[in-house]
Amino acid sequence: MEPHYSSAPPARRRVPLLLVLALIMAGWWLFFRYENPPPAPVEPRAVVARGDLAADEKTTIEIFQNASPAVVFITTIELRRNLFSLNIYEIPRGTGSGFIWDEQGHIVTNFHVIEGANRVEVTLADNSSWEGKVVGVAPDKDLAVLQISPPAGKLAPLPIGESSNLLVGQKVFAIGNPFGLDQTMTSGIVSALGREIQAVTGRTIQGVIQTDAAINPGNSGGPLLDSAGRLIGVNTAIYSPSGTSAGIGFAVPVDVVNRVVPEIIGHGRVIQPGLGITVAHDRLAARLEIEGVLIIDVRPDSAAAKSGLRGSRQNGDEIVLGDIIMAVNGRPVRSFDDLRNEMDRYRVGEAVTLGIIRQGRPEELNVILEEVG
Repeated sequence: MEPHYSSAPPARRRVPLLLVLALIMAGWWLFFRYENPPPAPVEPRAVVARGDLAADEKTTIEIFQNASPAVVFITTIELRRNLFSLNIYEIPRGTGSGFIWDEQGHIVTNFHVIEGANRVEVTLADNSSWEGKVVGVAPDKDLAVLQISPPAGKLAPLPIGESSNLLVGQKVFAIGNPFGLDQTMTSGIVSALGREIQAVTGRTIQGVIQTDAAINPGNSGGPLLDSAGRLIGVNTAIYSPSGTSAGIGFAVPVDVVNRVVPEIIGHGRVIQPGLGITVAHDRLAARLEIEGVLIIDVRPDSAAAKSGLRGSRQNGDEIVLGDIIMAVNGRPVRSFDDLRNEMDRYRVGEAVTLGIIRQGRPEELNVILEEVG
């Protein structure tokens, strides 16, 4: 038997879809190539020579180049315990600025920058990091001194200026690490002098410098410089509803810094001169309608006792008020804060003249100041 084969017609050939698309694209490309030739290349514009920098620009650049190696970035570390594993771990607590005080590795910053930290890390301008050990603090002045131990010759301290002869309108420069952006420089002027701000302890810091140089979170503890590149203050606070710079910044004056820091380095604390007395709280003095500082008690063998100052005492059922301090070397005293600030002007062993009210009569007494806790 002969085999039987199907006699179906041959299948049509189909053009692949990709080939059709390729032909369409090629057609469009040829059309646009000849209808719209490619644009001619556009050359960069010629650079115009700027000429020499202005004198004030050169000064600003020089100040930054000279001072920035002395400015440091401070990171504080806090220890936390895991509630489940009870393991202790470290977390970043905050950041701030500081500056090199001397070649022995002492670093100055704000007290509030390191307050409550378990460990402090200091990063130098070359990005090397060092553990900072707390030498001592002065919370009433919002100052702290750390120490690091880099190799000899690695540190370049800032030159020290003075703040007693500053004038409103002088140019100033702030270098720090706002928002963690290290080595940032801002400029402005001295906006006002003799301002008062409150330290973290609640005590008033007097003689503070006000500036419009931008100071933001992270600038705290950094230096405020004059146009000669000298340290004239330590940036410590801003006045701003938003928490960022509003053109009102404050700096602890260098005259205070240059007195407090050597005492911290030498003794681990500030040597506080005083009288050796206990005084009434300002609220009590206000209730008694007393303007001045009422002495409650005089410590035996103290400077106050040797000078003849009298404390309050009880005479039967009657309370006899003690001496009321009204002035120190002619400068008025209205509160305990005023008295402490006046004492800060002097050193242990110096003599001051106290203007007092004793039983309603004004008197003056000379006192040799002693060290108090």
